Amino acid sequence: MAIVLAAALLWPAAAWAQSGTDGASWRHYGGDAGSTKYAPLDRIHRSNVGDLEIAWRWSTADLSSRPESNYRATPLVVDGVLYVTAGYERSAVALDAATGEPLWVYTYDEGARAATAPRRNSGRGVAYWAEGDDRRILLITPAYFLVALDAATGVPIPTFGNEGVVDLRLGLSRPVDPETDPLGSSSPAMIVGDVAVIGSALPSGSAPPRPDMPPGDVRGFDVRTGELLWTFHTIPRPGEYGHETWLDGSWAGNGNAAVWTPMSADLDRGFVYLPTEAATGDYYGGHRPGDNLFTQSLVCLDAATGERIWHFQTVHHGIWDYDNPAPPILVDIVVEGREIPAVALVTKQGFVFVFDRVTGVPVWPIEERPVPQTDVPGEWTSPTQPFPTKPAPFDLQGVGEADVLDLTPELEAQALEILAHFRTGPLYTPPSVVTEAGTKGTLQVPGSQGGANWPGGSVDPETGILYVSSSLDPSIQALTAPDPERSSMRYVRTGRLPGLDLEGGGGPQGLPLLRPPWGRITAIDLNTGEHVWQMANGEAPDYVRDHPALADVEIGYWGRPDRAGTLVTRSLLFAGEGGGMFAGPGSGGNKLRAHDKTTGEIVAEFELPGNQSGVPMSYELDGRQFVVVAVGAPGQPAELVALTVRR
Repeated sequence: MAIVLAAALLWPAAAWAQSGTDGASWRHYGGDAGSTKYAPLDRIHRSNVGDLEIAWRWSTADLSSRPESNYRATPLVVDGVLYVTAGYERSAVALDAATGEPLWVYTYDEGARAATAPRRNSGRGVAYWAEGDDRRILLITPAYFLVALDAATGVPIPTFGNEGVVDLRLGLSRPVDPETDPLGSSSPAMIVGDVAVIGSALPSGSAPPRPDMPPGDVRGFDVRTGELLWTFHTIPRPGEYGHETWLDGSWAGNGNAAVWTPMSADLDRGFVYLPTEAATGDYYGGHRPGDNLFTQSLVCLDAATGERIWHFQTVHHGIWDYDNPAPPILVDIVVEGREIPAVALVTKQGFVFVFDRVTGVPVWPIEERPVPQTDVPGEWTSPTQPFPTKPAPFDLQGVGEADVLDLTPELEAQALEILAHFRTGPLYTPPSVVTEAGTKGTLQVPGSQGGANWPGGSVDPETGILYVSSSLDPSIQALTAPDPERSSMRYVRTGRLPGLDLEGGGGPQGLPLLRPPWGRITAIDLNTGEHVWQMANGEAPDYVRDHPALADVEIGYWGRPDRAGTLVTRSLLFAGEGGGMFAGPGSGGNKLRAHDKTTGEIVAEFELPGNQSGVPMSYELDGRQFVVVAVGAPGQPAELVALTVRR
């Protein structure tokens, strides 16, 4: 087990509360700084949620050069004004939260540099800061500028940076070319006091052009002036803690290790929690032997100084793209009579890691267990990986013959024939090299897009129950030596498998390869570490329901491989379908459901005008409760949809 404190410190006293929003506001991406996604509201409740109707819709069509279907933003609401990002140019927008009417729009002209944005999209939203009458919106643009705007007018703050703008590609620990290097971010800053903590994102790591991609430094900026206050090196330099985990001097020639997803914070203590990604590249780490701190870790920093308080590495030497994909969730729990200020991290591999958020001590033991080792030339694998003893995994881990689709004997036989092309095994079976006569790669479950993903989870702070959605979306991790003109990596992931054609769901006759359920929601009591309930999320996909090979099979409620964002209120859990970019085959439904949060029972189901693509949020205004969610679909301009119950 690898939990490490920076020093023995005297921790400041803090209020025993992590209670979600105040109901009228939604000031952070996850509602509160602890990312609970909890609104203590009950004007929409079990008896009237079936009467939800659209209060207003706001389209992003006029803010983008082409329709955006993967609209992942979650708005903020403060004092009756809704703040959000929209369009491929990532405009910041203020709307009247009661009507959806635009109040102002700001777009930063990035010029030719816009083409270098690694993730050119509308992003997940903005950050908000206020002191007295000084109220600011912080926008991170696709090509990595930080802009401070007056929240009332949308006009840049002239005393911040250079006339309101800071170039985030400058001042990194390893110099990058600000005009050509693909460095950006899709997530908003995390505001802790007067410090804006900012991560970064790079292109997909399937086939990086070179090992020494830009570094994933995490930095703190003065929210008033834009001054750089501190830098935390996620790839430690000589003399820094963790440097020895990069063998053969590999720290100097590797990049990434960024925080591309939103962060969380304990505002009382001034701590910020970083969920980090892998180093370059996602599936081959032969250029970086060693455990590679602080990649794929949960790191707690003092937000005022950038000092590391504690850390835990959830994957040693990651080669499965098991980035920590979602903001950690802060909640106060009681375990065997002990009050614990906790932080819970949901992962792609289907684990929930739970720690005391002050000390970093695991709430339940985490065991280092032996895992399969690599045979890829030049690769290095850790002999063990960390396995939480509680809670139990919330989705399938590893794959074998017992897991294939078995709805008919014929389909099972065909599925086993497909499975035989791949290397299979338990969780953390390494990727493998494609050969003409041998394996076509490793079948990884959960896949790199399966398990939990960027929508993360939500928690009820009154009960300590965590809700997490997950998808069964296996990946084929097949490595090949790249064309030297394409990449200087020794191996990259390939999408072309000689002699094997997988269509649709990757299984027999285009159906899924593995048994349902293909999407789930799991409720976990963090006071006990036990699952409370688990259910499939949604009907089986249409291509399954309508498949002629299943004409005589009773189709069950088998779920879709969607990325369902969740929202908790006083009595309800809201969860949708949708999925967004990279969701599995058959994802993309337009249903938003209200569940009884204690049992999982579906209380009501609402059809949205598009696929749910963002995480829903809620607030109360003028005596009405609103639920707002981003939607989109291929060829359909993205929009925000606000739901309420008619008075």
